[in-house]
Amino acid sequence: MYTGTSASPGIALGKALIYEHEELVIEKKEINSIEEENNRFDKALEISKKELQEVKEKALKELGEEKAQIFEAHLMVLDDPELINSTKSKIKSENLNAEFAFKGVINQFIGIFEAMDNEYMKERAADIKDVSGRVLRHILGKTVVDLAGLEEEVIIIAPDLTPSDTATMNKEKVLGFLTDIGGRTSHSAIMARSLEVPAIVGLKDITKKVENGDFVVFNGDTGEVMVNPDTETKEKYQSLKDNYDNMKKDLKELIGKESISADGRKVELAGNIGTPNDIEGLENNDAEGVGLYRTEFIYMNRDKLPTEDEQFESYKEVLEAMNPNPVVIRTLDIGGDKNLPYLEFEKEMNPFLGYRAIRLCLDKKDIFITQLRALMRASKYGKLRIMFPMISSLEELLEAKEVLEGVKSDLDAENIEYDKDVEVGIMIEIPAAAIMSDILAKHVDFFSIGTNDLIQYTTAVDRMNEKIHHLYSFFHPGVLRLIKMTIDNGHKEGIWVGMCGEMAGDRKIIPILLGMGLDEFSMSPISILPARKLIRSLKYEEAKRIAHTVVTMGKSEDIEKYMSEVLD
Repeated sequence: MYTGTSASPGIALGKALIYEHEELVIEKKEINSIEEENNRFDKALEISKKELQEVKEKALKELGEEKAQIFEAHLMVLDDPELINSTKSKIKSENLNAEFAFKGVINQFIGIFEAMDNEYMKERAADIKDVSGRVLRHILGKTVVDLAGLEEEVIIIAPDLTPSDTATMNKEKVLGFLTDIGGRTSHSAIMARSLEVPAIVGLKDITKKVENGDFVVFNGDTGEVMVNPDTETKEKYQSLKDNYDNMKKDLKELIGKESISADGRKVELAGNIGTPNDIEGLENNDAEGVGLYRTEFIYMNRDKLPTEDEQFESYKEVLEAMNPNPVVIRTLDIGGDKNLPYLEFEKEMNPFLGYRAIRLCLDKKDIFITQLRALMRASKYGKLRIMFPMISSLEELLEAKEVLEGVKSDLDAENIEYDKDVEVGIMIEIPAAAIMSDILAKHVDFFSIGTNDLIQYTTAVDRMNEKIHHLYSFFHPGVLRLIKMTIDNGHKEGIWVGMCGEMAGDRKIIPILLGMGLDEFSMSPISILPARKLIRSLKYEEAKRIAHTVVTMGKSEDIEKYMSEVLD
């Protein structure tokens, strides 16, 4: 048995398809004709462009505009005059074969991007590698593996999967993914959840342990993989799969039902989204609102700041689609691991503790005001709730609210309509905010607990560091106590308290949060119906007893074990 990181839930059984891009051997060769090499290069570019245009259109149709933008970036690489001219210049001046000249230019480009301090620009190196591999294969006359042409059901096993791989594959034939590298936030994991395909990542060398045609079974919930299991194990996994599939069908019967405990405690189950294209997932899973709309995606994959009107249209689309359900829109949360190529960010020793989110917005008020104007203009099209991220002090909160009041005054002066009753809240993701939540609660309409950062800040554990990832736990007693404190302090001031971190959709944690009195749970859309089923099976009074017991315990592992027994 092999174990990796659970990336997307579900059970998969089937034949393995090892998907590795063949290592290309690029040799320097004597050429007979510069014109002939230029023609080989031009032809490879044209074929690659045609393929990528088809990939983009397919991605646009099946995955939405945000995912399709990846391939727009790839097409831009192929149209880059510097890349094309430098390659042809190298062919001519150094009398080089097309593939060797192109590879030399590409290596220079990749080296430049990888040397940059900006994480966003470093990621563009991966785009260049992806595109250049396609072009090189066409120059060499090699077959570009076509996952779109799969004719039998397979489990794809790969070192990793590129955006092109996942966008072009025949989804009807892909039973699941297994990859050597990656974590829950890697491209493969995100795409697997988006496609609702079971997946396990970070298996280190699974491509070396499995051969084409091997029979593989795996559990996307536990991260366990078995290769060529015996008949008894196959039957066990088939039974698990049947149960899982039946559970998914049964969950659909909960559409339209209330999210209410067995003894009448009603809560709100909302979804986390990044773009208007994610609305379909919310609708399919009967979300009762949007608990977190991450607006930073509007600012990414472009070369300048979005205008007020561009933002207004995006916010309006989501608010109209979800109306009359509420939509919590988080103001710009850039910085840390999310930088923009058109904004100057100085290199920081600790970017997660640095110049980001509300700190950036209060420093660059022109950017903040543009966003707030767009939000308030869109507010008349639905039930908007505005949320400020990374608040660590009352001073920051009051300053942010002052900027918002200024925006309202300007809109009044311009006779522009907006909803006068928009709720304003903050993310509780910094321990200082949780500790002084009794004071902050007097100045807001709601709290939303951002556990992804709250856990790493409380425990001093970088959640992206694999060496210490085992210390990053939903069950940490200190984190649970801060959550209870925040909920209690919010309720004392008469405001509602939600949660928008990954923790909100965790089966073992939901009873604790229910018992603590959490009002709103916001999660990945595919987790909403399972959460509703669980909540409807629980009694609030019993959940309160569970929560009380948990906060008296001192070890994460004891709490997790206790919750496993409670739900068994």
